Amino acid sequence: MAETVSDELLAAIRTIPDYPKKGILFRDITTLLGNARAFRRAVDALVQPWAGSKIDQVAGIEARGFILGGAVAHQLSAGFVPIRKKGKLPHETVRIAYSLEYGLDEMEIHKDAVKPGEKVILVDDLIATGGTAEAATKLLQQMGAEVVAACFIIDLPDLGGRARIEALDVPVRTLVDFPGH
Repeated sequence: MAETVSDELLAAIRTIPDYPKKGILFRDITTLLGNARAFRRAVDALVQPWAGSKIDQVAGIEARGFILGGAVAHQLSAGFVPIRKKGKLPHETVRIAYSLEYGLDEMEIHKDAVKPGEKVILVDDLIATGGTAEAATKLLQQMGAEVVAACFIIDLPDLGGRARIEALDVPVRTLVDFPGH
């Protein structure tokens, strides 16, 4: 039987038990990124629904979203916009606060990175609870962007992140699921 893209990607993702703390199964995509075939297949699969469409920008969430987002932007002939932690961008920024497990954090984007009406795809490696992706989506929407989709290699469906993004009227694309988290 032929191996599916999903099977190939699952096989390329390393699982590290008890990281960053006991009881967590960390899904590490660095092994996927280091496998040229799996990396290419993942990027192609993320891009596929928008091939031939006019996408203005791809926004990547720090840090693995930069790697994936840059590759996706290249494939779509779109610009790339980094969404970073507070204080990491050198020019004027727009900022949003969001909740973490242990408190609040903030992310920002350059004030001139996205123009009103631009079609933007948000990219990161994984969606879990969805707090970071939700904040990034809201930040882009506040700037006037039309967030066409939020794309992730991995979904941890039991943590409900997909529903948080879909509640913002943004479709979610994921390539593999790890249920039972």
